[in-house]
Amino acid sequence: MEFFCYHRDRPASALLRDDLLEAHWSYMDGYAQQMIARGPTLTEDGDTATGSVHIVDLPDPAAARAFAFDEPNYQAGVYRDVLLRRWRNALGRTMWDFAGGRDGGNRYLVIGLGAGEPVDLALPAEQHEPIAYGPLLSDDGSSWLGTAALVRAGDRASARTVLSADGYADVEVHAWQFGGRPQ
Repeated sequence: MEFFCYHRDRPASALLRDDLLEAHWSYMDGYAQQMIARGPTLTEDGDTATGSVHIVDLPDPAAARAFAFDEPNYQAGVYRDVLLRRWRNALGRTMWDFAGGRDGGNRYLVIGLGAGEPVDLALPAEQHEPIAYGPLLSDDGSSWLGTAALVRAGDRASARTVLSADGYADVEVHAWQFGGRPQ
């Protein structure tokens, strides 16, 4: 089962996050084989982390909750909240398979939250450069709760268009970068 996890940082937690960087990376190293995508969301200037995205393949919802809430930054209070949902990998690949590589261009996390009739189950056939894409689902996978995508786009407004204009109660767009230990 694939899960989308977005930890949002508490305001003024950057120093604590920096202190825990090695602990965070070491924790994530334990999930390297299950990782589909990962990386921080950033302020628009790219200088400060605002959260952490992890898309991971785990056995069940209990394992996903353990992954999200045992994470060192969560345990230490870096994060103010966690969005954890089942997710379906519509691209069938990891971020490391993205032809655009780790660097170059602007990357964004786009989250559309909704309920009811599903929209955007397949990637729109437009000019988007998807890195990861899929629906957000209930724990049992039976209910659509939105869509989450990582995309390379010219700007925030272009990234927003990866999701349809209607069908969501709210859509968030965050600057994002490939995560993991520096190469």
